Amino acid sequence: MKVAGKAYRSIWLNDDGWRVDIIDQTRLPHEFEIVTLKTLEDAARAIEIMQVRGAPLIGATAAYGICLALRRDPSDEALEAADARLRRTRPTAINLMWALDEMLATVRNLPRDDRLAAAYKRAGDLCDADVETNAAIGRNGLKLIEDIAAGKPGETVHILTHCNAGWIATVDWGTALAPIYMAHDKGIPVHVWADETRPRNQGAALTAWELGSHGVPHTIVVDNAGGHLMQKGQVDLVITGTDRTASNGDVCNKIGTYLKALAAQDNDIPFYVALPHSTIDWSVADGVADIPIEERDGDEVTHLSGRADDGSIVKIQVSAPGSGAGNPAFDVTPARLVTGLITERGVCEASTEGLLSLYPERKT
Repeated sequence: MKVAGKAYRSIWLNDDGWRVDIIDQTRLPHEFEIVTLKTLEDAARAIEIMQVRGAPLIGATAAYGICLALRRDPSDEALEAADARLRRTRPTAINLMWALDEMLATVRNLPRDDRLAAAYKRAGDLCDADVETNAAIGRNGLKLIEDIAAGKPGETVHILTHCNAGWIATVDWGTALAPIYMAHDKGIPVHVWADETRPRNQGAALTAWELGSHGVPHTIVVDNAGGHLMQKGQVDLVITGTDRTASNGDVCNKIGTYLKALAAQDNDIPFYVALPHSTIDWSVADGVADIPIEERDGDEVTHLSGRADDGSIVKIQVSAPGSGAGNPAFDVTPARLVTGLITERGVCEASTEGLLSLYPERKT
């Protein structure tokens, strides 16, 4: 995708061929800043403080984190320590664990002198594959938007999304936003309701920034407006992403997604979830019961960052002084509330049978 007319991925190798460049998402939408990762700790911290976020991008960053660690020390001990450090960064997004497993499988049995080159090649291949996967998700989801557009010729298709599942949450294209970009580029009139997504406001800050940069019509709404918009017939389709999908079709996404699914069901509005294969956790049969939910610092709830009238970036407190704050970062939407899953292999029912119809190699 493009920023100010220049094509970017969300993560790429520096011109020196070994350092890793990322877009600092904590500075968006007010500042576009590129940060260079030089060490394992740089990569781990970037994930923890959400300079990078979104399940696929977290996985890609972790893969390059292994490369940076091996550049300093290619020993078994260093590899194991790097893997352990990165696995601790964020517990919910399964792509993190998947990418680390891929990296370990690539380098663990190689001679020390061969590990670094193999690691960089595998990390690059994972990034390229993510781009191709997300483009396929976009094409499969585009068909859903085309069907709605065909049923209301000449009218705008209104899509509601939650959090940010666009190109900066992946290596490129995005998951939930990929079909929207493709529909817009094809000339289908689309409009996006972008939930602000408290407490970190990824919808208001990141999704809106992405859509605006690409020229897609959109409107930011507070999180609790979704049900009202659905009741008034102003939403044709809901598409979200997911950080972990259980084998039974339960989806774990940014906190508040479950409420959107409930409202969509009550108003007979299709609720789709877009995901790559790397987000499916085949070891979890019940997402509601077994997916770990990250609890983040309550400071994210009690304080907000934004641009002041003088142009400076400031942090302010919005809560009553002395009040505590809980901050579960995700919730799980049961499969029964999900109309379908949009994957790189097609669209399926949110169920074990549906997933296995697209991924038959997972049958035991």
